[in-house]
Amino acid sequence: MDAIQAARELGKAIQADPRYKDYVAAKEANDADEGLQKLIADFSEKRQRLQIEMSKEADQQDGEQIRLMNKEMQDAYGDVMKNVNMANFAVVKNALDMLLNEVNMIISMSCEGEDPETCDPHAAHGCGGNCGSCGGCG
Repeated sequence: MDAIQAARELGKAIQADPRYKDYVAAKEANDADEGLQKLIADFSEKRQRLQIEMSKEADQQDGEQIRLMNKEMQDAYGDVMKNVNMANFAVVKNALDMLLNEVNMIISMSCEGEDPETCDPHAAHGCGGNCGSCGGCG
């Protein structure tokens, strides 16, 4: 089997992993949540308005307006993240990202000459294996 075929097999294995399946389900739940979609649209509109104001020449900007718009945007973001579907999505996306980081580390370590069967992506960065406080591998 060549590297491209192996990558395709790896893609199939990732799609069969429960973390991927949880991610897909959470994404579908987000897409179906009309309340969440309204919150996201509101956040996007506030962000766009702020970007327009901030793109003005410095002497044309209204500092107080920018401060208020930034606060509104942050509040809207908070509302999005408080949504139960979005909160769940963030958790399952993090789990999938951690899986992908580990896969990428194994591939990278293998390309650096380490044994793909025994290389430890956690040890590469002094990882103790407890991902609760981790910012991500590699």
